[in-house]
Amino acid sequence: MSTTTLKRKKMLSLTALYSVVILGLIWALLPIVWMVLSSLKTQAGMFTMPPKFFFEPNFDTFKYMFTKGGFLGYLTNSLIASVSATVISLVFGALGGYALARGNFKGTKHISFWIISTRMAPIPAVMLPLYLLFTHLNLVGTMTGLIFAYTTFNLPFALWMMMIFFREVPEALEEAAMIDGCSKFQAFWKIAVPTATPGLVATGILCLMFAWNDFMFASIFSGHSTQTIPVAASMLITQQGIAWGQAMATGTVIITPMVVAGLAVRKYLVQGLSMGAVK
Repeated sequence: MSTTTLKRKKMLSLTALYSVVILGLIWALLPIVWMVLSSLKTQAGMFTMPPKFFFEPNFDTFKYMFTKGGFLGYLTNSLIASVSATVISLVFGALGGYALARGNFKGTKHISFWIISTRMAPIPAVMLPLYLLFTHLNLVGTMTGLIFAYTTFNLPFALWMMMIFFREVPEALEEAAMIDGCSKFQAFWKIAVPTATPGLVATGILCLMFAWNDFMFASIFSGHSTQTIPVAASMLITQQGIAWGQAMATGTVIITPMVVAGLAVRKYLVQGLSMGAVK
């Protein structure tokens, strides 16, 4: 086979590969782009045919939502619940993950499997027991209850992830620190945690995404004053129809923080997700 034929086949293969990637990107991004553009249009402008991609932005929907629509309260509730649950999950996940990664006690593998199995369980399967427990503790309808609900599913995931990341940290670094006079906790805090920072960031972003986007927990455990953005979005669908302008604007607000956070820490996110990769 000639060199020209090989080059032609390689070019065709690359062309086909890039075509598939581009089509996949269009398929994934077009609905998001359409949503963002629609949130900046008037109600009539959303359904104009053919659709317009270049137009004068209209921010009346956002102004109404944040002034008269009470959207700021939903946004505040989402921020408090998701950030608080993420911080709690990271703190205890890092401590527990380190203990599982460095512990020499019997049954470590069984404990690790039991922890991750609680995260693998379907949410509806644990909803009733959690609701009964939270009702007994007067946590239903409170922000504290919502944070605990998010932490219930985030913490096992954080423990499992941090255990994997800490196993990638060479124990020799901590042993050297303890030889120099550090205690076990100091070696953990000053050596293991900074070394596993990419994994910590990756775990935090994934936990934050789960809590921020959650609808099921929020719809059951939140009250009138603690409802989050996904719950507010569901209330835009009524028997009278769908408030398309507010729905598009709400969706834009939901995805924007996660996109910004992902782009801001993308380097740590890639490093963190690759730390526990099988070599």
